[in-house]
Amino acid sequence: MFEVVFFGTSAASPSAYRGLSAHMVMHRQYRFLVDCGEGTQRQILRSGLGFKRLDKVLLTHSHLDHILGLGGLVSTLTRWETLEQLEIYAGAATLSRVRDLIELVVLRGNQPPVGIVYEQLRPHDIILDDGKFKLSAFPVQHRGPDCFGFVFEEKPRRPFLNEQAEAMGIPAGPERARLVQGKAVTLADGRIIEPDMVLGDVIAGTKYVHIGDVGRTHNLAAICEGADALTIEATYTEEETEMAHKFGHMTAAKSAQLAVDANVKTLILTHLSRRHVERDILNEARAIFPNTYVARDFDAFQVTREGTTRVNLLRQREKAAAQARQKAAAAP
Repeated sequence: MFEVVFFGTSAASPSAYRGLSAHMVMHRQYRFLVDCGEGTQRQILRSGLGFKRLDKVLLTHSHLDHILGLGGLVSTLTRWETLEQLEIYAGAATLSRVRDLIELVVLRGNQPPVGIVYEQLRPHDIILDDGKFKLSAFPVQHRGPDCFGFVFEEKPRRPFLNEQAEAMGIPAGPERARLVQGKAVTLADGRIIEPDMVLGDVIAGTKYVHIGDVGRTHNLAAICEGADALTIEATYTEEETEMAHKFGHMTAAKSAQLAVDANVKTLILTHLSRRHVERDILNEARAIFPNTYVARDFDAFQVTREGTTRVNLLRQREKAAAQARQKAAAAP
């Protein structure tokens, strides 16, 4: 399972209701910040998630509405949080701009309290692979060089059949661990147990694809194929196709068509222009791909093989606070 939290969903400049691009992707012990528009650290605090273990930043491209919040966030993380190091992953052009922001504006020649590691991305780099989960980057076309999207993917697994193992007299411990790893074991009585004897059918892992600003999707269907959820921008509507092409952005309809072509299960749209209300974008996309959401700030999506669900963290916290007040008022 992946949990995706949207801190900012506006394009280019903030609106009264939408901040600039920033998202958190969480999986097991990992927390990744994808893009960091102006105001991101305050959005993180308002969400209630905080900064703990937030040591990996993934940047889609170099435009200011996706990176300007890094200055304040880096200052906070390196001064007040218990991080050993902060890793920033981006293309060469983006890292160049980010280095200027952090080293010339924030640090001004001083050494940060923790190490800042700049990791340059190249097409199809594997950022992380721990044997159960893989995170990789892929190139996308937008205005300017070195733009990337990201694939978060659990690896397929075969469940261990405990009842089968018990019936065969396989003791708990290292023998079972080896079988889970796909290795045969020899029991004390001489029997050889092959993994296929105690492992079930392959279960595919959850797949989540995150694409920031993008002007063309002709080469992305294979990368997005079968994703349980795809997040992508929808800055314009089809009436503005010429403008979308000029500025290297997507219309809601074209993003929805990618979801159809790639057989994804759920489409999540973000990066809305202030000229549109959510309804315009949603209606255009759902006419092509019905299982579409338009993300709002503080929306949290749980992405699983069984489906994707949405809650809003602010409304959830407000509801919990109201219930707490009612309980306190009713107490003798």
